Amino acid sequence: MPKIVLITGASSGIGKSIGEYLAQKQYKVYGTSRNPKQNEKNGIHFLKLDVNDVQTIQNAVNILIEREGHIDFLINNAGVGITGPLEEIPEEEQKKVFNTNYFGPLRVIKAVLPQMRKQKFGFIINVTSIAGYMGLPFRGFYSASKGALELTTEAYRMELKSFNIKMTNVAPGDFATNIAAGRYHAPALDNSPYHPIYQKSLDLMNEHVDNGRNPNLMAENVYKIMQKSNPKIHYKVGDFMQKFSVILKCILPDKVFEKLLLNHYKL
Repeated sequence: MPKIVLITGASSGIGKSIGEYLAQKQYKVYGTSRNPKQNEKNGIHFLKLDVNDVQTIQNAVNILIEREGHIDFLINNAGVGITGPLEEIPEEEQKKVFNTNYFGPLRVIKAVLPQMRKQKFGFIINVTSIAGYMGLPFRGFYSASKGALELTTEAYRMELKSFNIKMTNVAPGDFATNIAAGRYHAPALDNSPYHPIYQKSLDLMNEHVDNGRNPNLMAENVYKIMQKSNPKIHYKVGDFMQKFSVILKCILPDKVFEKLLLNHYKL
């Protein structure tokens, strides 16, 4: 009997790469999209799901369980980007990014937990970001939303331990995906006091994504993590310096690490 995997945000980018890779490894993969264009593609069986709509989440989980009778893995991948000076991002957009990147995964977790408890097994992987380990200039709300999910996972692991349900975080660095096209950009207004430095940082961020690593690397790493009987709490996937930056933040004095970020972003 194949293992059943549910992946949110599987129509593009990292989610698509993970889904197609796992399908090749003989997993039965259900991927979600807010508006799936087809029922199945490249081994991914699509379900309609919006992480901001509880009813679509419950409908998708019910359909999956009705078809398969069990769900072995949930990969919480759906997310959005946001950039801009913290002062200038509208509160509505601040709430939107937390709704999708933080509360969205929690809604999906809540929907699958009853079935995982019933079957006495489950493995939940939350895709976060290396940006969630540090407050990055002009990406503060993105960093905060991903960092919040990292910490909540730590608590959830301990609460779920007695049910034989495992949970872990996987934090990617920069990957060549379409996230830049879909994220909210606060406009670099000519009359903004932040205009010159924000535009410079925005160009640098887009360059990092354009030159990012192949998302298949994330797929390979997620597959390896899925084989672990006792997974770690945190995993990082990306270039050496991106992963090393998390270590530096732990060991360097705060202001020294801040200076490194200022130099990196040319601020």
